[in-house]
Amino acid sequence: MQVSYNNLFKKLIDKGLKKTEFAKEAGISPGTLAKLSKNETISMENLLKIYKFLGCNSLDEIIEVID
Repeated sequence: MQVSYNNLFKKLIDKGLKKTEFAKEAGISPGTLAKLSKNETISMENLLKIYKFLGCNSLDEIIEVID
């Protein structure tokens, strides 16, 4: 299985946030940001930081699992 963070990046564009600005404000590391950009898995802790920062209602607003 693979993951895609396209929904996250679309949300950042809608909010007018640059990736590096978002990472700093959400409290995620540059390494995690690099993993997001490469559609690699990240920890649940980091997913929850992003979820909370963006005020999401469900995880599918930021991540999509691809079979």
